[in-house]
Amino acid sequence: MSEKEKLTSLVKIIYQLTVLALVLVIAFGSFLIYYKVDPSLSALRPEQQQVAVATPNVDDNKIENGIHIRTGLVEAEGLMTVVNNCTNCHSSKLIIQNRMNAERWNATIKWMQETQNLWDLGENQEVIVNYLVTNYPPKKKGRRENLSNIEWYELED
Repeated sequence: MSEKEKLTSLVKIIYQLTVLALVLVIAFGSFLIYYKVDPSLSALRPEQQQVAVATPNVDDNKIENGIHIRTGLVEAEGLMTVVNNCTNCHSSKLIIQNRMNAERWNATIKWMQETQNLWDLGENQEVIVNYLVTNYPPKKKGRRENLSNIEWYELED
């Protein structure tokens, strides 16, 4: 291998390592922004650092006017069970837009378990379905309402 080829190969490796380092810095920075990490962790002995755990931001579970701010879900019994089990995989907006009855929610959960690797919810499934049926029941769609109180104007030829 010539000196030029060795140098080119070395430059490619350095470039790849730089890109990898940048990706890791961005990922770690995002982690620190999402989680409040206790600054005193750096003063701990190595054996203590292994047991230190970052905790989610307290504001993540803030409720205003009966709405969970981070997700937009209605505050009601079972809210945190839904947040902890459903928003790990998809947006809460998907929950809000899909209004179903208990039978359809249970069928959807079964489908997610069979095809999307959703874990067994155990007793939480009843809590989740009750929350969803109570707070996001099916809506009658039907035909849209007639337009009213509209000032019409004529188009000119």
